[in-house]
Amino acid sequence: MFPGDTILSFFLIAQIFIGVMANSLLFMNYIYDFLIQPQLKKPIDSIFMHLTMSNIITIVFQSIPNILSSFGVKRFLDNAGCQTVFYIYRVSRGLSICTTSLLSAFQAITISPSHSKWAKLKSKLSTWIFPSFLVFWIINMLIYIHIIETVRAKWNVTVIGHGFVHAYCQTRQSGDRHSGSFISVILTRDVLFVAPMIMSSLYMVGLLYRHHRRARHLHSSSLSRQMSPENRATHIILLLAFCFVFFYCCNNFMDIYAYYRPQKDSRMVGIAGILSSCYPTFCPFLLMKNNKNIPKLISSL
Repeated sequence: MFPGDTILSFFLIAQIFIGVMANSLLFMNYIYDFLIQPQLKKPIDSIFMHLTMSNIITIVFQSIPNILSSFGVKRFLDNAGCQTVFYIYRVSRGLSICTTSLLSAFQAITISPSHSKWAKLKSKLSTWIFPSFLVFWIINMLIYIHIIETVRAKWNVTVIGHGFVHAYCQTRQSGDRHSGSFISVILTRDVLFVAPMIMSSLYMVGLLYRHHRRARHLHSSSLSRQMSPENRATHIILLLAFCFVFFYCCNNFMDIYAYYRPQKDSRMVGIAGILSSCYPTFCPFLLMKNNKNIPKLISSL
């Protein structure tokens, strides 16, 4: 194994261990609140649960094939295995996009002033969460049916030509008449969810800025330094949205570059895998900053 492969394997193993452990711990915390302390649960907690579950699936199905490939394991997946792994990974990644967008919009409506046009939607927010989850699952499961038709096992070490390449899988070479329409559907899905995420984030930034300006006029400096739970949660969700957009753009850039690169590189595939799992790995640590029950859960475990 070359030094570069060793470093790549180390990052992949560290990422899957840290990411899965952190997301599982956070998921257990929300389950604990729902079952043991139902009086403390909030509607937004169900969105956090759905996000952490999507993160775990994304990390596992993205990282494990790359880790085995980096250690030189050959032909781990056949055609059916590639279609299953790649389909589940892409659906879970799509769910992460949709759920983060819902989270950003939910918080923007929650903190909107009572005189805002969004205020009348606050009472309906909790009733929209689970129908939204169902819509997200249906949309992403239907979109990625195309993967079952186009993904196959990669039997050759060297792959030449346009197409997406995974550790053990690859798409059919150019000439698939449906590839253009599939990419158009993906781009439409991303625009429909990423654009509202960005707009709601900018709206929350404006609200927080106005709140900060009003707080500076308070006579007591101790009061001005205090931050309400809603504002703390808003800061966390803004960080989540920023991290998502950053890693989303980086990962898409790598995917596009790898797609059009004539000669495929296994290390580049591994780097793209690390980038695609960065947001699911960092996400639980941002959410833990606003969760006071994590230390209690760790001590009880």
